[in-house]
Amino acid sequence: MSFDGIYLASRSPRRRELLRQIGVRFTAVSADVDETVQPGEAPVAYVSRLALLKARTLWQQVAVGQAAAHPVLGSDTTVVLDNRILGKPRDQTEAASMLLALAGRSHQVMTAVALVHDSGVEQALVTTEVTFGPISAEQAAAYWATGEPADKAGGYGIQGLGAVFVEQIKGSYTAVVGLPLFETANLLRKVGVRLWQQPEMTGNE
Repeated sequence: MSFDGIYLASRSPRRRELLRQIGVRFTAVSADVDETVQPGEAPVAYVSRLALLKARTLWQQVAVGQAAAHPVLGSDTTVVLDNRILGKPRDQTEAASMLLALAGRSHQVMTAVALVHDSGVEQALVTTEVTFGPISAEQAAAYWATGEPADKAGGYGIQGLGAVFVEQIKGSYTAVVGLPLFETANLLRKVGVRLWQQPEMTGNE
């Protein structure tokens, strides 16, 4: 069996652009899930659980009554420093605290991918090491004023203005952006989703 597209359980413009980059047709639908970290939950378990939860939540909506529903892709990205999860900053104070903690150090960005389909689930997890150069309090404040950090895990976007903080990465750049393309493409091929197509599926964007 082959599929001409997928459902994407995300409204992230970054994930949509990455799928377009490899010619995957998709319909993006937000999967509203509770992203609270469970007590004692390790970062790997957390990011993997959320990716699967997003995919399964949307699958339950779109697969009802369909004999061969399109697969559903879910993904989640988290920034980890000293085994501590850094989510999206609640305000400027928290954003500045995150950036200054990351400054001059290496941290991990973990991105999990889950693909739910008729026959089961395919999953992948990618961890990338990111090293920041020095960051002053003034720089952190100016960056917050751009509006970019507010919806980013760890309070920065590597694909945007926050790139100036990144001295080095070891691993997958696209995973840090929000979707590891090498691993995602492998999962899609495994279940028969075609790549390198244009145009994408029409739908809720």
